[in-house]
Amino acid sequence: MNEIFDDSTLTEIAHLICGDETSLLYRKGYEIAAFFHRAGWDDVPDYDGTPRHKWALELLKERQADGTDDAERAILRLANRLEYYNQQREYHAMLKRLNEVLVLDGRRIGEDGGQSALVRCEAGFDDQVRQLPRVELKVSVTDVVSDPDLATAVQLRLDEARTCYEHGAYTSAIIMLGSLLEGVLAHAAQARATEVPMPKSLRNMGLNDFVDFAFKNKWIEHDAKLASELVRHYRNLVHPLAEKRTGHSPNQDTLDMCWPVVNATLNDLAATAPPVPVPVPAPAGPGRGYNPNVATQRPTPASVARRRPGGGTSAGT
Repeated sequence: MNEIFDDSTLTEIAHLICGDETSLLYRKGYEIAAFFHRAGWDDVPDYDGTPRHKWALELLKERQADGTDDAERAILRLANRLEYYNQQREYHAMLKRLNEVLVLDGRRIGEDGGQSALVRCEAGFDDQVRQLPRVELKVSVTDVVSDPDLATAVQLRLDEARTCYEHGAYTSAIIMLGSLLEGVLAHAAQARATEVPMPKSLRNMGLNDFVDFAFKNKWIEHDAKLASELVRHYRNLVHPLAEKRTGHSPNQDTLDMCWPVVNATLNDLAATAPPVPVPVPAPAGPGRGYNPNVATQRPTPASVARRRPGGGTSAGT
């Protein structure tokens, strides 16, 4: 299904293609025609001398009225770095303006497999592409998870949650975050010494059990414990029937509330992680009191004598 854009959106897109703002890449009439060719348009007419903006806008409207996806192609070409060889400043200025225009029409530029893509979002005013929520993650996954394989899996879920967030897949992002949270808390329960005994076997514990267990052992603070209930509630929407019962689907606001909870919990777990024992190096050579520097020292008469039978120095030395 082709994307349909409001006329006001197409009007602003035409301005961006022409480069009518000083910070943008300026295109002459024939360069606009070449731009449409590079966007994958068929049968692009030669520029006829009409004012550039009017000419570009009319083409955009005509192609949309014909039912083609050429308007979308033009927008994605605008966001293609290949249009801005050695013009990084112009590219970033254009991308910022493009998203400011698109978000009013419920879209923005995202990525799909490393390529620019149009993704749906909540229509409204926005200064830039969506920002990740407050409460900064101050630690790395490896500060929380000592098992390298598990740390890799947890990092992958964190990356996937970020990708879901950027593409407006809010339910999927929350499910990823809930899975991540349960994984790191389960690892802590298994790997750390505990003051409070585990209430049930590890395999029978759920996210709520792990959160409560971590709090009782003072690995996370009270605010993280209380707020984690929100993540647990929405993580359960992995079951469609649960979503039907609640009558609510997660949106950006939901995710903006859940993500800081995960960040805060990871920060707490890192702050309370037991210190890593520093290994004591083994002696560098055989024998007690071995001095590794001896091998590099020049022999002296006394040292040679100590290696002779009897241990004394010879006469005349």
